[in-house]
Amino acid sequence: MGKADSSITRRQFLGATAGGTIVSAMSTRAWTRVQGANDRVRLGLIGCGTRGAQVSNFFLKHSDAQYVAAAEVFKTRLDNWITALKDKQNGATIEPCEDYRRILDRKDVDAVHIATPDHWHCQIVIDAIAAGKDIYVEKPLSNTVDRAVAALQAYRRSNRVVQIGTQQRSGQHFQEAAQIVQSGELGNVTHAVLVFGGNGYGRAPEPETQPPAGLNWDMFQGPAPRHAYKQSRQTGWRGWWDYGGGLITDWGVHLTDIALWYLNSQHVGPLLTSAAAQYVNLDDPNHEKSPDAVAVTWQYPKFVMTFTNAVVNDAEFGRQGNYFFSPRGSLLIHRGGYEVRANPGRGGGPGGRGAAPGQAPPQAPLNARRVPYSENYQDDPHTIQHVRNFLDCIKSRQKPVSDLEIGFYASLPCLLGVMAVRESKSFKWDDQALKAVAV
Repeated sequence: MGKADSSITRRQFLGATAGGTIVSAMSTRAWTRVQGANDRVRLGLIGCGTRGAQVSNFFLKHSDAQYVAAAEVFKTRLDNWITALKDKQNGATIEPCEDYRRILDRKDVDAVHIATPDHWHCQIVIDAIAAGKDIYVEKPLSNTVDRAVAALQAYRRSNRVVQIGTQQRSGQHFQEAAQIVQSGELGNVTHAVLVFGGNGYGRAPEPETQPPAGLNWDMFQGPAPRHAYKQSRQTGWRGWWDYGGGLITDWGVHLTDIALWYLNSQHVGPLLTSAAAQYVNLDDPNHEKSPDAVAVTWQYPKFVMTFTNAVVNDAEFGRQGNYFFSPRGSLLIHRGGYEVRANPGRGGGPGGRGAAPGQAPPQAPLNARRVPYSENYQDDPHTIQHVRNFLDCIKSRQKPVSDLEIGFYASLPCLLGVMAVRESKSFKWDDQALKAVAV
């Protein structure tokens, strides 16, 4: 997109994309096998920041993946990414552009890899579906419920393969722990507790400045409200409600994804969402950024779930992650492994009570154990397998392990949690209308 094109207004952009006049309508295009080159899937990267660059390297671990184009609103970042990939694609060239719609118009792009800030995810997903592209999109699905619903509806009307980047479910030890819960070893789980420490990504007040050279600030904001530039709005966007959802959505969606998977609730929203939050060590009088003390609760049909950003430090075995509690004991699972603990005296371990008259005898004692796992985030086998699953599904036309609908219901409690924090209200979820109702 040249300089003459980069001044498009938000109203013009949204109107054009809603009318379908910018991208070509190819929603019924089926996957056509690429001849030679190991049936390569030709990719366009949209968003060349840290995570986009990292996952693109994981895609290129697979010989049937190749990038042919990239879009990024910050030219320096775009140039750096293309230079870094120059020697990893056997001389294949990558077309750079500022506007992602140029990628969607290309007939030789089979799939797009979306790694923009969260507020852009759904508009690009909707446009990519309309253009007939398959999609790998980073989590969470969105930073607002309305955008997530619009993307879900577009997906349900399409035949596109869409994978959400909740890569933990592609990890072997996460799959092992799933069997512990789903086999009934723990018994009936009553509480899913999600714990991840941090300050919520909020920043101290800062002055307005001019955007750095090469950044199209208007396009960065895209479908979000318009503001003057502040550095952390760009570099710390996860902490601003306009673009992200703090820890509730950024880490929370990894945790909700595991909880709902393990508890067979991947296609249902929470019955009730409530929250309490406070700005304690963060000065944000306008409440534009996520607070640094948060507790969110959800009621599901057969369990309750909570999230907090308070965590106990433990150098021996991390305490952040997913907890599953039952009368028999508990399971903790995170990227460093999993741990099962028995609950003595309640049928979980030695010393458990015998059966009362007329009741079934107690189960065998719970097998307490700790299974550590050495995480390698820089060469992450979980993400490498996750993108492998996506590439395979492009060719088979099967649903990937974390398709958009699963990603929607993993993102939904987080987005409702943000609403509860921001509006100081509780919300019921109407799954027929796909709408949150304040109570």
